[in-house]
Amino acid sequence: MAMISGKLAQLGWFNGFSFKTTFTGKSLVPVLKSKTTIIINNPLFLVPRTKVLHQCCRAMSKTNGTFSASQHVVVKEVIDLTDKEKQIFDRLLEVLRHFNLETKLRVAGGWVRDKLLGKECYDIDIALDNLLGREFCEKVNEYLTSTGEETQGIGVIQSNPDQSKHLETARMRLFGVWIDFVNLRSEDYAENSRIPTMQFGSAEQDAYRRDLTINSLFYNINTASVEDFTGRGLNDLKSGKIVTPLPPKETFLDDPLRVLRAIRFSARFEFEMAEELKVAAADNDVKSAIADKISRERIGHEIDLMVSGNQPAKAMACISELGLLWVVFTPPKNCEPLISEQHDRVCVGYMDAAWRHMHEVGCTFSDDQRRLYLYASLFIPLRKTVYIDNKKKTVPVVNYIFRNSLKLKASDAEDVMRLHCAVEKFLSLIPFVLCNEDLQNGEINWEPEVINVPLSLKLRILLGLLLREIKDFWRAALMLSTLLHNRDSSGEVTEGELDKGRQVFREVEQEILKLGLEKVWEVKPLINGKEIIKILELEKGGPVVSEWQRKLLQWQLAYPSGTVEECVDWLTRETQSKRART
Repeated sequence: MAMISGKLAQLGWFNGFSFKTTFTGKSLVPVLKSKTTIIINNPLFLVPRTKVLHQCCRAMSKTNGTFSASQHVVVKEVIDLTDKEKQIFDRLLEVLRHFNLETKLRVAGGWVRDKLLGKECYDIDIALDNLLGREFCEKVNEYLTSTGEETQGIGVIQSNPDQSKHLETARMRLFGVWIDFVNLRSEDYAENSRIPTMQFGSAEQDAYRRDLTINSLFYNINTASVEDFTGRGLNDLKSGKIVTPLPPKETFLDDPLRVLRAIRFSARFEFEMAEELKVAAADNDVKSAIADKISRERIGHEIDLMVSGNQPAKAMACISELGLLWVVFTPPKNCEPLISEQHDRVCVGYMDAAWRHMHEVGCTFSDDQRRLYLYASLFIPLRKTVYIDNKKKTVPVVNYIFRNSLKLKASDAEDVMRLHCAVEKFLSLIPFVLCNEDLQNGEINWEPEVINVPLSLKLRILLGLLLREIKDFWRAALMLSTLLHNRDSSGEVTEGELDKGRQVFREVEQEILKLGLEKVWEVKPLINGKEIIKILELEKGGPVVSEWQRKLLQWQLAYPSGTVEECVDWLTRETQSKRART
């Protein structure tokens, strides 16, 4: 494999798109035997830099890498426990033995799935067959008391059937890990009621009430074995299928959030959603249930997991294809301009382009920068769309979506709107960077008053002001602006346009680095507000001081090597000149 890696490096290949497939047949690499199967299990696909091969590989990635072989996922036969997991499970079994409990302890859902896929998972949910989670946690604390150990706090999340939260969940910390405990469930629906009566159920009943077959698997702690009560979980995991244990519409109406979970897992693992599942997800009854039956906080959390995941553009495309985009990102009714059906495709198109742009440029963002960059790309077509709120104020629709439709942090809305604002400012400056032309007074409407300096220094002032405003997000804002540079609002971003956008990004980035502005927001003012009041012989601060602070910042950006004395001298001359004019 070292020889293969070396050859790929010589050819100039680089990591690009998430890709998973099975190659079977004649070898593509001479050092391998003629009949070889290579399984690339969810890494980044190797994409060549040459344009023709690059486009071919992108086309293959868009078809989920379907060659002559069928999709195959490597699934482990047994679950290997970490030392910490073994310590936790042994402690739980000690509690059973101490109280002579006949309770069966099973780890449910995602932990089982991920461990079988060879991935680490720290989200352990324990299902109990004859006790409530709170009752078992109390038993754990009784045991800890008997052994002289410190008891643990128990957190209880109450059930809320109106929001499709049917089970009470108890949480406690064991060996530094948070564990959720919940009872297995069986549900009986009274006539003309959508809210079930909860009862203890068997593991099989509970498995069929789960969202997806790949999440319906259990790990029996008592017997140290995997249990597949639907008879489909392991096979669907191996074949890469997203299927519900019961008919999909029934499953989705039980908890409509499962639609979004199905989309998230399909994108995350690049699994194929069953056709009947797609039909049910797009059903009008299910759409209404998503809008009315689950809390916006739960929707926002699920969307945030998608955007932070490994295939955010694919997840949003799926939401769009199922006609759910504006069900999830519900805008206010009185938008101006109106949000049309075309916005659906355009929004998703920009996020897909931004995702490719980010990978192909090779920018390294923090997790939060990447997440907000992707949200900003999705809502670029709505950046100028507003609505009138209850206080008769004009508010950006993006603000409404974050705060009301997703119930995400107010700071998320503010950061995305700041990115959109910075995008517009970058768009006004990019032509001057590319053409190397001097800025004339009044050519930039967002900073109409620039101090009197040589024209060659004005671009540095404006770029500096912009970077001080957006700080560490400047590369994200610049990258988004290059998607819009010299483009209409169609939302279709071609490979050729992305190539041009990458070139523009690199040219502007290099100019910013050449000017020494990459950390300009860390530069301290040479003269503070109190000193300005003293120099100007003012009684107190106010708008006049703020105005001079802005001008002094511009002077400092124009003359980065300037001293305090030179700055004071300039301020004195400027104030004298202003007094003379008035």
